[in-house]
Amino acid sequence: MKLAEFRLRYNLNTLPELDLIHLSQELSAELRKAAVLIALHEVDNELELILTRRPTHLRAHPGQISFPGGKVETSDSSHRVTALREAEEEIGLQRSNVEVIGSLPAHKTFTGFEITPFIGIVKQAFHPVLDPGEVDEYFTVPLSYLLNHYNRHTQRFSRMGIEYPVHFIPYQKYFIWGATAAMIDLLCRQVSANPVRS
Repeated sequence: MKLAEFRLRYNLNTLPELDLIHLSQELSAELRKAAVLIALHEVDNELELILTRRPTHLRAHPGQISFPGGKVETSDSSHRVTALREAEEEIGLQRSNVEVIGSLPAHKTFTGFEITPFIGIVKQAFHPVLDPGEVDEYFTVPLSYLLNHYNRHTQRFSRMGIEYPVHFIPYQKYFIWGATAAMIDLLCRQVSANPVRS
């Protein structure tokens, strides 16, 4: 999918209300606030989604695939600032090189976070500079691969007698799952809804 078509679909389509799963009743009200950047950049007229793999020494979500992002600091003026700051710190993506075009609903996790994802377009090519304390690996996934619903999977998981959907996306040597896969699935369903006819 090209950038112009992505922009059009993202701006015109809305998420079906029934597809949004709210876990607020089952989760603690004391959730730590976090924000991530779902960053897309155009390579050879095709959009690629930026992802990272977290180091195994981290206490929270070691070794997992994630978006650049992290917890909201008191010095951050907004969740959007958090997402941009974290992307700059983790992978060297300058905030001035990102056009934020919107956000997705906050995602609540069983690990005690409420994560607000922001959708950003990388304006110009950049060379990733990784913070080894936060990121083990940087890689991209073609948006066209993620938009193919056969590549996105969901299974039911039971926790304390309540069933929840767990999303996962295998890609090459990577296994994307949990909150990251759920946010990717939500974005893809929004962009795929009511396809643009040529």
